[in-house]
Amino acid sequence: MDNQKHRAGQFSTLGTKYEGVAVKKFLVSDRGDVPGWVLITLMTAGLVVLIWAFAGPALQGVFEQAMDRVVSF
Repeated sequence: MDNQKHRAGQFSTLGTKYEGVAVKKFLVSDRGDVPGWVLITLMTAGLVVLIWAFAGPALQGVFEQAMDRVVSF
C-alpha cells in the first residue's frame, strides 16, 4: 500500500512540474504579440471616438428627452 502512495505522489509531482513548464512556455510565447494587442487597442479607441462623434448629438437629444419626461412625471 505504501508503494502505491509513493507512486501516486511521484506522478502528481511530475504532473505539476510539467504543467509549470507548459505554463511558462505559453507565457513566453505570448510576449511577442504585444504590438498586435496595442494595434487592436488603438483601433478600438479610434472606432469609439468615430462613433461618438456621429452619434453623440443624437444620444444627447435622447438623454435630454428622457430626463424631461422623468422630471415632468
